[in-house]
Amino acid sequence: MTATAEMAAGTTHPAEPRLADGFGRRFRYLRLSITEVCNFRCAYCLPDGYRKTSGGFLELDEIARLASGFAALGVTKVRLSGGEPTVRQDLPGIIATVAETAGVQKVALTTNGWRLDRNVRGWRDAGLTHLNVSLDSLDPAVFARITGHDLLPQILDGLDTALGLGFGAVKVNAVLLRETAYAAFDQFADWLRDRSASVRFIELMRTLDNVDYFEDQHIRASVLERWLTARGWTPVPRRPDDGPALEYRHPDYAGRFGIIAPYAANFCDGCNRLRVTARGKLRLCLFGEGGIDLRDLLAADVDPLWLEQRILDALPTKARGHNLMLAQSGDLRRMADVGG
Repeated sequence: MTATAEMAAGTTHPAEPRLADGFGRRFRYLRLSITEVCNFRCAYCLPDGYRKTSGGFLELDEIARLASGFAALGVTKVRLSGGEPTVRQDLPGIIATVAETAGVQKVALTTNGWRLDRNVRGWRDAGLTHLNVSLDSLDPAVFARITGHDLLPQILDGLDTALGLGFGAVKVNAVLLRETAYAAFDQFADWLRDRSASVRFIELMRTLDNVDYFEDQHIRASVLERWLTARGWTPVPRRPDDGPALEYRHPDYAGRFGIIAPYAANFCDGCNRLRVTARGKLRLCLFGEGGIDLRDLLAADVDPLWLEQRILDALPTKARGHNLMLAQSGDLRRMADVGG
């Protein structure tokens, strides 16, 4: 029985989360990158495209052991990310493996949408429960300029298909950019009027490779907050395993807006997620340094308790927050390296 079926039958009993840091934050949410490869050339992340590096990414059996180890420690939600996770041919198998992991109740995917219209039904059948699609503009010319691809119609078709498949949530992620912000607000508001999706604008974050672009395009998320408030949108209470977005609703719209504001005061106080890279390193903070290698403990002949203990031992070293406000991005060169 999959995690989704167990939930429906009322048979799951999530483990009390043993993952806690020195600041009292508890972690039920794992963001797992399964590849660094991306086929888009987004201006804020990979403007020159992906360049192959040495070393392989986690294999299916390693992902299974990793998911099991985190679930044993109380993780109930796993998000698959990249790079672009749909470039992996074994993605349906990865989704199914994670969905069948005891204790995992939600399996999410973040994708740029390039295979969405063709494959979203198969992902749903494999056990995917939540879907996020990165989509920075509903203007075809702007979309093509930002991503390097003219695929907007196909992605929108895929989103409409996804909205009819009974996902727990379908969300759109848009990076907040100075040149497109207000036009994008208006366009997405029209799109949300009769679609039960959530469009979350993410404040552009500085990385080691995008400094010039950041300086040119960064604006604070408060511009969207003011735009929403002036038009009668109101905040929605957060749930324990929600991501970092503050969502807004309006009685005249089927969908919601969301704001992810990493430069806001106290943003990190509610952190509830851990990250593992496609090469098996535990990242306690997106904008931290290095990582804790877990891959040597993912072999079939290794006692799974060793993996759990290494994860537990790492948690006390998690910092209270990032230093983005000080223009410090840790060692993060680009989002595709870690999974965002």
